[in-house]
Amino acid sequence: MYNYLAEYLGTLFIVYVIFTTSNAIAIGLAYTLCILLSNGIGPGHFNPAITIAMAASGNIPINDIIPYSFAQILGSFTAIQGYKMFPL
Repeated sequence: MYNYLAEYLGTLFIVYVIFTTSNAIAIGLAYTLCILLSNGIGPGHFNPAITIAMAASGNIPINDIIPYSFAQILGSFTAIQGYKMFPL
């Protein structure tokens, strides 16, 4: 369960940084921070396309595509709503 929460929060943070800064260095640092913080908890994909690619290559089970993708999409929608409420 914590792995899905890590994917949700990581995606939320990365998408919020994308909307607020639009700076490639800040986005890369946010992605790196999320990967480091989720190390050992979840796979650290933070993107449904990466999750699908990892499942296609056999690194994660096929059954994990839907829950991980759902957590990532929900995190991105939450970030969008947060940005609409609190734009910086």
